[in-house]
Amino acid sequence: QVQLVESGGGLVQPGGSLRLSCVASGNIFSINVMGWYRQVPGKQRELVASITSGGRRDYADSAKGRFTISRDNAPNTVYLQMNSLKPEDTAVYYCRYYHTPVTYWGQGTQVTVSS
Repeated sequence: QVQLVESGGGLVQPGGSLRLSCVASGNIFSINVMGWYRQVPGKQRELVASITSGGRRDYADSAKGRFTISRDNAPNTVYLQMNSLKPEDTAVYYCRYYHTPVTYWGQGTQVTVSS
């Protein structure tokens, strides 16, 4: 089992910044992928950004140039620095941990971008 605890969501004005954090604990494999997804009501959960234990990063087109994903491997923490936030970034953001063949999800943290 892997437990994920997210923090850092909240209300921010357009153009502002937020930093999300997710700490993974439990049966952590040395080779894994951690990432951030988001979901709005009525839509599917979508990838925002991911990072492997080796440091390879992938970003959704909507996140490129504005968001940065990073991680510390001791403890297993993944961060999402979000800059130049837009109202369309409003969503529940979920942390995901994956190692073959299992996936774990955090409980989600709300990000609201509004004036």
